[in-house]
Amino acid sequence: MPAIDLAGKAVDQAALDRLLAVGAPRRLAGADLAGLVFGEVDLSGWQFDNCNLGHCKLARTRLSESRWSTCKAAFADFSRADLVDAEIVASDFNNALFRQAVLTSAAFRRSKLTGADLTDARTVDLTLEEVLAVDARLPKVSFRGETLRQVDLSGALLEGADFRDVVFEDCSLRDAQLIRARFEGADLRGADLGGIRLGDAAHFRGAIISRAQATDLLKELGLRVL
Repeated sequence: MPAIDLAGKAVDQAALDRLLAVGAPRRLAGADLAGLVFGEVDLSGWQFDNCNLGHCKLARTRLSESRWSTCKAAFADFSRADLVDAEIVASDFNNALFRQAVLTSAAFRRSKLTGADLTDARTVDLTLEEVLAVDARLPKVSFRGETLRQVDLSGALLEGADFRDVVFEDCSLRDAQLIRARFEGADLRGADLGGIRLGDAAHFRGAIISRAQATDLLKELGLRVL
């Protein structure tokens, strides 16, 4: 795949438009594209290495099978973008918008999604590993049957989320909003449930929790477990 090293080079909207017109997949390295507009172009298979896409507009951009490594995309807009089979590694996408994006079989690894908004995104087979998603908006997101490793969902909006049969390994659901979330068959023994009130325990019906977690929930009633 042809590589284009843009480290230290100024890229304005006109230069980006010329670059995107080539059509064939490219690997961009070191590009500062902050605030630029991509539009509804087809960037399937493109690779982005150490690029800055903060505040970029990628709404409806076709990014299936794209690869992102050590990129910054804070507040970028991926609304309705196609990210099927995309892989994001060691990148910071805090407060990015993924509203109605297609994230089927996409993967985020060792990355930040703090405050990101995935409202109405398609998330079948979405993979999260070592992801910081504090205060993210993930209503109705589906992780069914997945294993979540080192995923911090503290304070996240998880209303109607599907965690059925999910295995949590070193994760956090502390203070998460779990209205109508489903956990049947989930293994929560590796999740921090701090801040969860006993009244929220009904959401965990059918899930596996540890004795220590059960004790903490009972303490919410003022009971002592001997």
